[in-house]
Amino acid sequence: MTRPVAAIILAAGKGTRMKSDLHKVLHPIAGQSMLLHLLDAAGTLSPERTVVVTGAGREQVEAAVAPLGVSTALQAEQLGTGHAVAQAEDALAGFDGDVLILYGDVPLVRAETMRAMLERLNAADAPALVVLGFRPADPGAYGRLIVAEGGDRLEKIVEYKDASDAERAVTLCNTGLMAARSADLFALLGRLGNDNAAGEYYLTDVVEMSGSAAVIEADAGEVTGVNSRGELAAVEALWQQARRARAMAEGATLIAPETVWFAHDTVIGRDVTIEPNVVFGPGVTVADGVTIHGFCHLEGATIGPKAEVGPYARLRPGAVLEDGAKIGNFVEMKKAVLGRGAKANHLTYLGDAEVGAGANIGAGTITCNYDGYLKYRTVIGEGAFIGSNSALVAPVTIGAGAIVAAGSVLTADVDADALALVRPTRVTKPGWAARFREIMRAKKSAAKTGE
Repeated sequence: MTRPVAAIILAAGKGTRMKSDLHKVLHPIAGQSMLLHLLDAAGTLSPERTVVVTGAGREQVEAAVAPLGVSTALQAEQLGTGHAVAQAEDALAGFDGDVLILYGDVPLVRAETMRAMLERLNAADAPALVVLGFRPADPGAYGRLIVAEGGDRLEKIVEYKDASDAERAVTLCNTGLMAARSADLFALLGRLGNDNAAGEYYLTDVVEMSGSAAVIEADAGEVTGVNSRGELAAVEALWQQARRARAMAEGATLIAPETVWFAHDTVIGRDVTIEPNVVFGPGVTVADGVTIHGFCHLEGATIGPKAEVGPYARLRPGAVLEDGAKIGNFVEMKKAVLGRGAKANHLTYLGDAEVGAGANIGAGTITCNYDGYLKYRTVIGEGAFIGSNSALVAPVTIGAGAIVAAGSVLTADVDADALALVRPTRVTKPGWAARFREIMRAKKSAAKTGE
């Protein structure tokens, strides 16, 4: 493609079937809104301009795209898809190139498909329009694409209700996605009429008006639209299925792929093993040779080579495991670094902490990092040993090689190679337990008699 590219994304629909205060196109797939999925894909084509056509709930959509420098255009009245596309004309004033027409609630369209549409538009026979078609398992009430025999030339788009029996037998259906030259597109839109039962301006009408349109096909899953929560879940499943396949193709082992859930930006290295029921939130990077045991939840975390996580571990944003580090069952980390070869094998919370290489964190250890107002940091030196059931009250520093005895509550720093033992003096009262049981049995018996 040598011509400039622009993208028009239609996002003006009310989305009433979602039953939500959140705009339809902002509902997430793999932790990222449908609209941003589509913008990311279109962005790989380096469009000169991108315009999102808004309507109901415009404030939400505008706020979502403003940081990206994407333009918006308002469709104040819902007068059909042709009318919606026409609202982008001012935002594309002076643009001379190819235009992709996309839908904000069809989020899985691949950049490769967009590129194929543009390449077909610029083929030697130079069609005025390219329409994206698909073949669903059940064509149902989709509009049919009637193509000239022996080629890809599109003769017309016919809606199901208007189709003959022969046309209804056609399995090639309309996605609504198109590509056109900017000059052709807006000239055609200017000629659209609304002489139909709905009184709307239909984008599909430009096909016959153009006199020259071609079709390319996409996989049905790629062009699945979202109009309800059920359809949102179905598209999430499609995305996850594709991402799992990609992870395995790139050298990761997923023991039970259908139980692993990735985020849109998860990065997985080679020779990574992921056991069942692992969930990745946004912002996770996993290096080569890592093992993630079952039932872990990871978000905003960086896991170094040959590290080990879980089972039943939670990594929150800012968690970093360096080479060969290990966290075990029921360990939670937040804004904490576990150094090379360090271990926290079970029942531990590490928050706002730095743990040196080779340190060992005993079961039940807690970094007490929050006083109800502010967060404080704990630093544990290389090779330190923290005994089980210890509470480290931040801010506190434990020197390299130091040992903290089990059950200690530390409120002051510990020197390197020192032993810190903070326990109350033991008090033993002979026979106290037997006397206690005798007294309590008598009280219980008296209570029953009183009844």
